[in-house]
Amino acid sequence: MNFRGRVSQPQVGFQLAPMIDIVFLLLCFFVTSQLFSQWETEMDITLPTARSGRIAQRLPGEIIINITRAGDTIINERRLGRDELAKVLERLAQMFPGQPVLVRADRLTPYEHVIRVLDMCRRADIWNISFATAVPRD
Repeated sequence: MNFRGRVSQPQVGFQLAPMIDIVFLLLCFFVTSQLFSQWETEMDITLPTARSGRIAQRLPGEIIINITRAGDTIINERRLGRDELAKVLERLAQMFPGQPVLVRADRLTPYEHVIRVLDMCRRADIWNISFATAVPRD
């Protein structure tokens, strides 16, 4: 006698609802992380003003170099020494020719610190450089 009977195997199929949930969660994560990384800025930097200044569109992959009043250089919230900054810029130029760089210097930063960063960019063959300014509040 066969007491087991026929045990039907459940049909294995592709579950679409959990896949849609995962896609929406990933979408939310990437949109949120993009918004937070869009403006890599140091809060203690007061930009100089320029009447011709305007809010420019950020370029994809743009690297922001912040220069504090004391002359410290900061990229991605990391303080870099001269040698470290030179290595980072050289790697950028080798990996991504034409890499855009935005220099954000405090308005009271001595000129020599800005020139030091520009000289490092030139030695690393980075030529696509722009400077951040603020629009004056009239």
